[in-house]
Amino acid sequence: MSERPVLGIDIGGSGIKGAPVDLDVGDWATERIRIPTPAKSTPANVTKVVAEIVEHFADSIGDGPVGVTVPAVVMHGVTRSAANIDKSWIGFPIEQLLTDTLGREVVVVNDADAAGVCEVKYGSAKDHPGLVLVTTLGTGIGTALVHNGVLIPNAELGHIEIDGHDAETRASAGVKDRKGWSMNEWIPRIERYYQTLELLLWPDLIVVGGGISRDHEKFLPRLQLNTPIVPATFRNRAGIIGAARLAQDRLIAPDPLDTTRAPAPRK
Repeated sequence: MSERPVLGIDIGGSGIKGAPVDLDVGDWATERIRIPTPAKSTPANVTKVVAEIVEHFADSIGDGPVGVTVPAVVMHGVTRSAANIDKSWIGFPIEQLLTDTLGREVVVVNDADAAGVCEVKYGSAKDHPGLVLVTTLGTGIGTALVHNGVLIPNAELGHIEIDGHDAETRASAGVKDRKGWSMNEWIPRIERYYQTLELLLWPDLIVVGGGISRDHEKFLPRLQLNTPIVPATFRNRAGIIGAARLAQDRLIAPDPLDTTRAPAPRK
């Protein structure tokens, strides 16, 4: 590695996971650690766990930045929604709390956005031109849009309305599991979802992540789409890697138009 690794932390509904990331190769520099998400998953309680993970890896990351994913829309460092975490996150300035608590640069991003950046920078969409749509099929449907390597944050496309329904309530892998659907029963639903996104976005590539992507050979070849569609490379590793990459990128070249960052105070 040319420099110290950058710590990425992925906050989930059941666990908070972190690992230093070697950004030269785009993978964990050491094995991750996982700590259960507090039963009362308020920002303050979760921040304590994040601080514990940072302390665990302090020797390897030095005073470098930390990238953190959350299952929420993030605008200007404030979480605007809350999926599988306490509702007190809605409207909470989490980036400021983490920065103050950890005493270092912190970047907080939506979890699907972090996964999308990972796949575009290091994975299945590396060096792919144009518009890349990365989807994570799990309990819900997470989405990320990256155009020519630049993230378009907070694309909540799992919630588009299709045939009068919120898409992820009809097409996610979580619904498939809860309903006990076979692949034959589920494929028309996920196909309809991707066909709708094609008509709205005309992406150049679709990348499919989430746990069900392990079985990609059972459903991706059967989807009738105009867009090339491929399985994700990193799956559940992507959030940590993408968060670390975004933290480093912001430190090197802050973007004044970045909607995930708190705006500078007016003078």
